[in-house]
Amino acid sequence: MKGSFLGLALALAGSSQAYLRFGCATLTVQRLDPLVEPGKVPSSHLHQVVGGNTFNATMDPKVDVGQKGTCTTCTFSEDFSNYWTAVMYFKARNGTYKRVPQYPNALLGDLKGGITVYYLQQDFSSNGNQKITAFKPGFRMTVGTPTSKDGTNPGLRYTCLQDVMTRFPETAEFPKKPCPAGIMAIHHFPACWDGKNLDSPDHQSHMYNTNQGGFIPAAACPASHPVRVPQVAYETMWDTAQFNSPDIWPQDGSQPFVWSYEDSVGFGTHGDYLFGWKGDALQRAMDSKSLLSNGIATQSVAQANKCTIPNTVNEEIDGWLESLPGRKMDM
Repeated sequence: MKGSFLGLALALAGSSQAYLRFGCATLTVQRLDPLVEPGKVPSSHLHQVVGGNTFNATMDPKVDVGQKGTCTTCTFSEDFSNYWTAVMYFKARNGTYKRVPQYPNALLGDLKGGITVYYLQQDFSSNGNQKITAFKPGFRMTVGTPTSKDGTNPGLRYTCLQDVMTRFPETAEFPKKPCPAGIMAIHHFPACWDGKNLDSPDHQSHMYNTNQGGFIPAAACPASHPVRVPQVAYETMWDTAQFNSPDIWPQDGSQPFVWSYEDSVGFGTHGDYLFGWKGDALQRAMDSKSLLSNGIATQSVAQANKCTIPNTVNEEIDGWLESLPGRKMDM
């Protein structure tokens, strides 16, 4: 599945819908988090990052990464945004950990791992009748938090994949039994903005979450956050199938998958977003009635895979590890 993958980006989009669905290859996997722990090298836990090559430990909000970026791992070559999540590990009976690889789904094709990203106006069947305002340079946000002890956010879910096309049912915590084709983690971000602040101290208060779960249209925005922005969502597919043998699961039958911040339940799943589309490309996409209009530029899988950044943090993240990267065994 080589060459241009515009067709893949349109796979679920009818000609009258202006939502975007596209794959982004892995840019880097390392302990950096310029939103929650800016400037800290290394950050507390491991992340997988996709998107533009301006990603670094600080990410000054005054820098327009859409203008500064020189390559991106995403389908759309004008998208230098960065998208990142925690990394999934398998914890064996003997207490050692191994990183779970990502499952190559239909959208990702020959991309190196990565995330499937969505920008929706309303849902899969309608553009709706609201003005969708694209994010501005310097905008960033997060959804979820590693310290969460419940699954009340309907936009943070998991799917136990029977095959790569499975989308339901969804659960608030990790699946409790082996999944034939892996585990998909889903992150839906808020779509209501206060219209003033490009960020907030907790990276969430400038947004308001009216998400109702899945790709159901979000509810109306409140007066405090009146500006409707694109509904951003991630799907990340983890190839847990290679760890499905009962011989290596815990003897008590407990769920053995953990996030890189030591979460074996899954309520703490979270995602980070940093806007970086070039110029007015995203606004043109949201204003259009067809993804083929307004000249949104794409690139080939080979071009996306070439985009990388050097490691700032040099540590072992693969193989069987005595502890998760940055985490002590007694934690």
